[in-house]
Formats: sequence, C-alpha cells, structure tokens
Amino acid sequence: MADRMTIKDIADKAGVSKATVSRVLNHKPDVDPETRERVLRIVEEEGFVPSPAATGLAGRSRLLGVLVPSLTWPLIPQIMRGIAEVVEQTNYELVLYSISHAQDRVAVLDRILATKLTSGLLAIFPGPAAQLVATINAQGFPVVMIDDQEQPTSAPWVGADNRTGAYLATRHLLDLGHRGIGIIRGPQHYLCAQERYEGYCRALQEAGITPDPAFTWMGNFEVSSGRACGDQILAQAERPTAVFATNDQMAYGLLALLQERGVQVPEDLAIVGFDDIPPLFHTRVALTTVRQPFYEMGQHGMQALIELVEAPRSAPATSFATATTPRVPARPARRIQLATSLSVRESCGAQVAQPVR
Repeated sequence: MADRMTIKDIADKAGVSKATVSRVLNHKPDVDPETRERVLRIVEEEGFVPSPAATGLAGRSRLLGVLVPSLTWPLIPQIMRGIAEVVEQTNYELVLYSISHAQDRVAVLDRILATKLTSGLLAIFPGPAAQLVATINAQGFPVVMIDDQEQPTSAPWVGADNRTGAYLATRHLLDLGHRGIGIIRGPQHYLCAQERYEGYCRALQEAGITPDPAFTWMGNFEVSSGRACGDQILAQAERPTAVFATNDQMAYGLLALLQERGVQVPEDLAIVGFDDIPPLFHTRVALTTVRQPFYEMGQHGMQALIELVEAPRSAPATSFATATTPRVPARPARRIQLATSLSVRESCGAQVAQPVR
C-alpha cells in the first residue's frame, strides 16, 4: 500500500488538508503539535515515503537543481563541497544536471522548467548557456550563477577577483627581482582569461615594464597547451626568467615538460599558476599559485539561491520557449565577488612560504 499512497491519502486519514501534510513533512513550525503528531503517526503506520517533488507546499519543491559543465573539471569537487555543506543544514536536497558541449542547452533548460522538479537552479560555469539561464531567471525562476567565463548577467552571480589575483602573482615575481616575466594566456572568449591578462599587465606597467609580445603565449587552459607553450619557450633564443601560467592545468603541463627536459624550477625558470587545484600528477616542485575560493563560491552560491527560493515571487515560466520577455519587474542583480590570495610554494623561488594577500 505504501507504494500507492499519496499525500492526499495521508491527509484524508488525518482529517487535514494536503497543505498541512506538506508542512509537517517539510518540518514547518506553524503546525498544531497534536496535528503534527497525528500526521507523523499515520505516516509511520502506513510506511509512507513521500515523493520529494510532492512534498513542497503549494507546488514548491524541496529540491534544488545544480547545473555543472562536467564533473571531471578538477575545481568542481571543491565547489560541490561548499554547496553540500550549506544544503546539509537545511531540508533541501539536490538534483544534478550536466550540459555538455554536444547537448541542446535549450532542451535541458526546458526540461528543468517543464518538470517542475526543482524550486531553483545554481548554474556553475554555464558558459554559452549563461544568457539562457539569465532569461529564465528574468521570468521568475530562481537562478544563481557561479561564473567567470561570461560577463555577469541580470541573474545573481558569484565569482572570484581574477584581476587582483593575477596582479598579486605578477607583483610577487617582480618583488623577487624578475623583470622578464612571461605569461601563458587562456582562451580569449573567457572573461577570466581577459581579466587575468589585465592584472598581469597592470603589475608590469606599475613597475615601468611594457608587456612583451615575445613573452606571451596562447594556451587553452588544458595541460597539453602548457606543454606546447613550454616547447615554444625553450625554443626561443631569449627566454623569460619567470612565467605566469593563467591556470594550474597549464602550469602543471609546463612543469612536467621542464622536468622532462632537465630545466630546473625555479633556478632556470620560476613559475606561478592560478586556481590552487590539487596536482594533476607528480611534480618534484610544489606550485606557487593564486588560490580561487571554490569552496566559498559554492557556499555563497547556494546560500543566495536558497534566499531567492524562499522569497515571495511571481509564478515562473514553464518552458524556455515561453521565457522570451520578462513578466516580472527587473531587479538589481546580487553580485558577490570573492577575494583571491597567493599561496607561495617552491616554484617561484621565494624563501618564505606563506600566503600573500
């Protein structure tokens, strides 16, 4: 019988409304103690297991969606850990969605809206889907983005201070006496790649140094491109004395290549990365890198989403196809930019290994 029972069946047995049963199951405080006890007793006697989507009051689910680009990205586990810590302190649960480059983004977002399974969506690095996500937010469906790939949209947004992080990395190398400081840039269609280059240039210019195109190499944020740029660096007659790789994956690729070629780090070439992710493979030299607060980004993103979900709002759209013009007044976007810091280790050649803020 437990498989066939619904909230309506429990409500009929208890002599209360379905909304009251929902409030009991969702641990809401404003239920008469005797009524609560009666409902819970019937739930226990019948062995009732509620559907997560059915327990929400007035159609509001206790499920929250999390949209990720790929679970293989090394930074995703840290973000998810921050999300999970916040969710564990609530009675919400998570539904995980993934959009790969090959998938139809509109179809995935339509499915999220049409099923009404979740009450809100935390979109992590949505990339080209960012504008679609912002559109459904404008329709009243609660959305928060954790992003550094696209310009912030009208949706609430959490990100890291890429410019200052890159500035700190380059400033640190300058303070160590380096003047020939190269950079391995990331994909130029990513906002974070542009901002990190701007931070690098600012530090050099403050030191009276003009950024040298001969010391600039283009990467794609993958390990392989760090290796490829390393080949180009070693082939040059004039080499930099230090390199700022604008993400850790490229830095680890560069470190591995130099290790294979017998180039000493930091004696022959100092290296600084960006992200502070765990090493992808064994290297003899610990990487100095800019720490992105991924864990905190997950925390802030989920906290902001829960605030949106629990705030009064208009009825959301039921599909992306209907979400073309805003039906609710535009609200100023809540933007949270978290500080980055420099974790100083061996690869830069510094004697003092402590974070520089």
